[in-house]
Amino acid sequence: MHTLILGLGNPILSDDAVGILVADEIQALLEQQGPRTDVTVETASLGGLALMERMLGYERVILIDALWRTHEAPGLLLRLGLDDLALPQTTERSVSPHDTSLGIALALGRQLALPVPEEIIIYAITVQSILEVSSDPSPAVAAAVPQAVAAVLAELE
Repeated sequence: MHTLILGLGNPILSDDAVGILVADEIQALLEQQGPRTDVTVETASLGGLALMERMLGYERVILIDALWRTHEAPGLLLRLGLDDLALPQTTERSVSPHDTSLGIALALGRQLALPVPEEIIIYAITVQSILEVSSDPSPAVAAAVPQAVAAVLAELE
């Protein structure tokens, strides 16, 4: 099974970079183990249709991203599926009028018979700030990175 591990975020927005930090650490660990043809690790700052396009051709995708929730302490690691996300209905857009949600983008991909992944796993780390301009995450989010790395690597076993 060919798996894409995709760390999402913005590298200059503090905690929002957590997906990128986790993916970079996973990439470094996998490189130490030697070449693998069944896993691709990438990072990106995108969503909606562009994210769906990046996922095409993989059987399984593991997304790692920041999750901002006012009722959760920062640094909590959650394993989610698409069904766990509050996705807009097909008539709704994301916050941008120029794109749509990942759920709708994947549904569109399926309708167009595109090779969308059979399995999508989302590792979300609750964050403190996604708007602060900084290359460093908050301490609680930084402390969650090793746990997220271990969880994603366990998915590959």
